[in-house]
Amino acid sequence: MQFADRLNNVETSAIRELFKLLGKPGIISFAGGFPDSAMFDVEGIREASARALTEEPGAALQYGATEGYNPLREQLAAFMASKGVKGLNPEGLIVTTGSQQALDLVAKTLLNPGDVALVEAPTFLATIQCFRLYGPQVLGVPIDEHGVQVDQLEAMMVQHRPKLVYLVPTFGNPSGAMLSLERRLQVLKLAVKYQTVVVEDDPYGDLYFGDAPPPSLLALTDQVPGSREWLVHCGSLSKVLSPGLRVGWMIAPEPLLARATMCKQFSDAHTSTFAQATAAQYLKAGRMPDTLNTVRRVYAERASTMGEALSKELGSALRFTQPLGGLFFWANLTGANGQETDGSALAKRAIEKGVAFVPGAPFYANNPDTSAIRLSFATADVAKIKEGIARLGQSL
Repeated sequence: MQFADRLNNVETSAIRELFKLLGKPGIISFAGGFPDSAMFDVEGIREASARALTEEPGAALQYGATEGYNPLREQLAAFMASKGVKGLNPEGLIVTTGSQQALDLVAKTLLNPGDVALVEAPTFLATIQCFRLYGPQVLGVPIDEHGVQVDQLEAMMVQHRPKLVYLVPTFGNPSGAMLSLERRLQVLKLAVKYQTVVVEDDPYGDLYFGDAPPPSLLALTDQVPGSREWLVHCGSLSKVLSPGLRVGWMIAPEPLLARATMCKQFSDAHTSTFAQATAAQYLKAGRMPDTLNTVRRVYAERASTMGEALSKELGSALRFTQPLGGLFFWANLTGANGQETDGSALAKRAIEKGVAFVPGAPFYANNPDTSAIRLSFATADVAKIKEGIARLGQSL
C-alpha cells in the first residue's frame, strides 16, 4: 500500500507512545495534558443538554451550518466581549471541533510545501505535527518565562519571511510562560510591519491563579492599527468545561475565515450540533464564572504544592519558574552534584519508581533541549503530588 508523501513529514507522538507505559498499577502520572475530570460541572452540563433537547430538539439533533450553531456563536461572541474583545459579531467566528481543528484549518488554508512557519521553542507538540503535515519548514523561536523573545522573533521574521507565526501567549503548553503586555503589543506591531499572520492559541488563558493575565492579542488589536487583519485567534472550552464536547472556535479576518469554513465543510461538514447546543445552553445559564473560580482555586493549590515539593525533593538538580496559571510546570535538569541531565533517561527510571512525566525534547521543532521536562499538576490531588514528586526525587 502506497501512502501519501506528506506522511513522511510526521511521526507518532512521543507523548502518545509514553502513555503505553503507564499501565503499571499504582503509578502517579504527571504526564497528561488534560484537565481533571473531577472538575467538570456534570450537573450544569446535564441541565444544559436537557434544555437543548427540550427547547430546540430538531436543531440540536439535525445537520447544521458549517460555520456553527448560531446561538452558540452568539454566546461565544459575548464570552469574548467579556474578556475585552471589541467589535466581534457572531459572524466573525466559526465553531470548530476543538481548537485542534482550528489549527489544522489554519495550516490547510495558509501553508504550502517550502513555506516557513515560526513557533515557540518549546511549543504544543500537536501543532508541530499538524503544520508539518502540509510541508512547511517549522522553526522554533526562543522563549523565556515572559514568553517569546521578541527580538529573536523579529530577526527570524526578517531572515525567513514566514507565512505565519504561532504563539500560545498565556500559560502555554508546555512552557507555562505568560507573554508580557509589552511583548504582546510588540508582536502585533511585527505582524503589521512584516504583514505576517500571527496565530494566537488560547486554551489556558482563563486558568489563572492570582491576578488576571494581560489581555489576549485579539483584545489588544484595537491598540495597534491594522493588526486585526493579521491575527487569528483560536479558543476552546476543553480545558475549562469539557474536552468531550469538542467545542472550539476560530476568529480570523474574513477572507481566511471563508476559506477555513470551506475546508471544514470538506472535512466534517460541521461540529456536533448537539455538543454546540449544549455548550450554548451552558454559557447562556451563566454557570461559567463559578466553574472557572472552582478550577482556578483547585489548580492553584496543586501548582503551589508541586512547586514546593520540587524544591524540597529535587533542590538544585532542577530549575523551574513557578507557573501563574495553566496546567504545567516546565523545568530543566541542571546536573547539579553529578545528577541526571537527560529528561528521557530520567523518565524511564521514574516510571520504574511509579511516577510519570513527559520529557521536553519532543516539544521543540528543532534543536531540542534534552534537559527539559514537563509535569502536569492538573489531575493529581495534593497527596499524590507530594508522593509523586518524592518518587521523582528518588529517581535521580
